[in-house]
Amino acid sequence: MLLNGSLTMKRFALAAVTLATAIAAPAQVYQWQDEQNRTVISDRPPSGPVRQLRRIDTTAPPPAGEPAATPAKTLADRDMEFRKRQQEARDAAEKSDSEQRANARKREDCEALRKYLRLLESGERIQSADARGERYYIDDSERAQAIARTRDDLQRGCK
Repeated sequence: MLLNGSLTMKRFALAAVTLATAIAAPAQVYQWQDEQNRTVISDRPPSGPVRQLRRIDTTAPPPAGEPAATPAKTLADRDMEFRKRQQEARDAAEKSDSEQRANARKREDCEALRKYLRLLESGERIQSADARGERYYIDDSERAQAIARTRDDLQRGCK
């Protein structure tokens, strides 16, 4: 049983090596003229007599002005770049969420200021509490000051 298993492993290894060399070997292209002076291009060498046999290199050189191809990145480099992109995406999403929350909070605050200004300008009696916690109604001078402060706050923060 052990002998049969080791032969299978050897065959598998031989097949893997053969496949790897076949993939790594560049394809060859041949060009020649046949007996009727026709140009023939093929991936197989000609059989029989031919004139002007020529091998064509299938690996394309880099375009003029561009450097040669850089070596392929390692798996670790690609993984590190992937993790960096993920972190940048998370940071951008967090920043966007915090900006949205801040904008929503600002809209709520501005709406509250507008309501308070309408209340102040309506002329209704407004209660307030002093330092001891006792309630009192604000007078006209306090109302005017509150209106001025609220308008100033709206103008500065709620454009």
